[in-house]
Amino acid sequence: MQKITTFLMFQGQAEEAMNLYTSLFDKSEIISISRYGANEEGEEGTVKHAIFSLNGQEFMCIDSNVKHDFTFTPSISLYVNCDTEDELDRIYEKLSEGGKVLMPLAAYPFSKKFCWVQDKYGVSWQLNLAK
Repeated sequence: MQKITTFLMFQGQAEEAMNLYTSLFDKSEIISISRYGANEEGEEGTVKHAIFSLNGQEFMCIDSNVKHDFTFTPSISLYVNCDTEDELDRIYEKLSEGGKVLMPLAAYPFSKKFCWVQDKYGVSWQLNLAK
């Protein structure tokens, strides 16, 4: 187990987000999910705690049983080096769908092809062509 793990807090969309993320990256899976049951503090069936991996990197997430006035911020993002343009384009298309483009997919002085998107759940991603 990693000593430091990225922790994502959702409000009812944790499983949907995990399914999207694990479908986009090779060697990715949902490792474990525990759900709120009847008469527990969270909405029944939502994610009490989960662990998933994206290309071998583990993440934890929950569906918060407490409603908060805050959500994710682009100040912290997941940075992904993509091996091919096809991979970058495919991931960009899926993550930007229903989300917001913070920096358009383009060439920049620091990268041949790069973008920064916030997905429909509010999680921020920087996608870079590794070449």
